[in-house]
Amino acid sequence: MSEIVASLHNHTLYSDGSAPHFRLFDEAISAGIDVLITTDHNVLVREADQYYHKDSRHLLFLAAEEIHDQDREPQKNHMLVIGARKELAQFAHSPQLLINEASAAGAATFLAHPNESELPMVHEPDISWVDWDIAGFTGLEIWNHFSEFKDAARDFWKMLFFAFFPEHYPRGPRPETLAMWDELLSSGQKVAAVGGADAHAIQFSWSILHKVIFPYKFHFSSVNTHLVVGEEFTFDLDHDRDMVIQALKNGSAFVGYDLPASTRGFRFTAETDSSRVSMGETISIENGATIRIHLPLPVKARLIRNGKVINQWEGTSNLVTTAHESGAYRVECTIEYHGMERGWIFSNPIYIEKQEKKHGSLQ
Repeated sequence: MSEIVASLHNHTLYSDGSAPHFRLFDEAISAGIDVLITTDHNVLVREADQYYHKDSRHLLFLAAEEIHDQDREPQKNHMLVIGARKELAQFAHSPQLLINEASAAGAATFLAHPNESELPMVHEPDISWVDWDIAGFTGLEIWNHFSEFKDAARDFWKMLFFAFFPEHYPRGPRPETLAMWDELLSSGQKVAAVGGADAHAIQFSWSILHKVIFPYKFHFSSVNTHLVVGEEFTFDLDHDRDMVIQALKNGSAFVGYDLPASTRGFRFTAETDSSRVSMGETISIENGATIRIHLPLPVKARLIRNGKVINQWEGTSNLVTTAHESGAYRVECTIEYHGMERGWIFSNPIYIEKQEKKHGSLQ
């Protein structure tokens, strides 16, 4: 298996970011990113997808879109549409219609920052997702790096401190977002999770003070979505783009907070005598499945089934347990960083289906 580190949810001069595409490329390469996906507001930059090469490093760049109804007041319901390759912002007035059109175009659809706070000190509204009468979306952005700043900066001094020392504010996805995800999974839905940077590289000026708040490289080094795929890049643009989009749609991924320590190398599998699966896949069992978890570092980890912790470990990197019940199984890990335990890895689920044992009949 190969691992691809993707930075999702990035903004450029085409909407409310502060730099053109090519300025982001070097920053992404320097941060160890393999796939950079921009999602400018209600604009798809066509024919922009490309490979960027620097020294021995390679970056796949994909232009996607963050779509919302600009006429809606207050602003809500932002959706990341990745892989459509055509403009879909005209369907923003109806989230279900947008999902349907994006699905027909082969795109992945993620509800962006589904729960967040407003930040009135700098006129940043709460743009949570509110229209839940929908179906067929790919998944949720469970961890939005910029939205978490809005949650943390609850007064002027906290806002100033975290703006200048941003490595101190991230703690993990909002608990209500994880609870919402677990509720969807427990209901039998397959809902993939991603983590997004929501990078803008905000230009801040006050008197003689000028600073870029949250430079692109800071975001690229922090909350990323790691894809686990069956092969390495071929450098055929269409093939590799399709592979990335399919991995996102399948949930063949985990969300990693790479600033404290790289999360590369995390693996989560389930196996029986006859099959072996990874994140985003389904396995059928009669007696049980062996679950294997490999951590890049021996940190705290816990295995969650349908929202409930069923096992936890600390101080070891290779974890093995068994699963005997149906459900959506996922892994959470935390790490100590700057004097605090913080979220580090959040896996997509493995779906386990328990089959009834077949009994022979007497003739």
